[in-house]
Amino acid sequence: MARAKTRGPQLDPIVLAGLTDADGSDLRAGDSREAERFTGCDLSGRDLTGIGFQECELRGVSLSDTQLRGASVADCVAGELHASVFSAPRSSWRDVSIEHSRLGSVELYEATLRSVHIDGSKLDFVNLRGATLTDVLLSDCIIEELDLGGATVQRLELRNCRIGTLDVTRATLKDADLRSSDFSAIHGLEGLRGATIDDAQLSLLAPVLAAHLGIIVT
Repeated sequence: MARAKTRGPQLDPIVLAGLTDADGSDLRAGDSREAERFTGCDLSGRDLTGIGFQECELRGVSLSDTQLRGASVADCVAGELHASVFSAPRSSWRDVSIEHSRLGSVELYEATLRSVHIDGSKLDFVNLRGATLTDVLLSDCIIEELDLGGATVQRLELRNCRIGTLDVTRATLKDADLRSSDFSAIHGLEGLRGATIDDAQLSLLAPVLAAHLGIIVT
């Protein structure tokens, strides 16, 4: 019987044109912004709850302790973002590319991510508990802790990432490709059902799997 092939994320190129430069000084909670470019803005500590960005570009923007709860981000490109605390629980992200960013605590619990690519970034603690991820690619990232507890995941690829701790407790995974990434620890082993790993990763996981299943190896 042929093995089922792991399907990778389906991502379309994001093309932006005719953007208007904006300094972000007039951004308010609940705003809806379209086709704007924000460069070098400091939005730290601002309340932008429920804000919407459509076909926008953000470069070198500081977002420490910015309140982005319930924000909606679609067809956007971002790079060189900085935040010690990135707070966007219950937010929605569709067709978004983020690159070369440095984020500390990333609060995305119960968020919805669809067609999202995060590349070349360093993230400390990423809280995606209870989130829904569809067609998500993380490439060449360093992540101290990735928490997918209770998340629903379909077509996720972690490509060439270094991850300290991966928590998949009570997660539901389908087509989750972990093969080219390194992990120091994995919690909630039963949540790995639906993930694809390689032989080397299986060898590293063998003692943990044995302990989890109550197998004595002598």
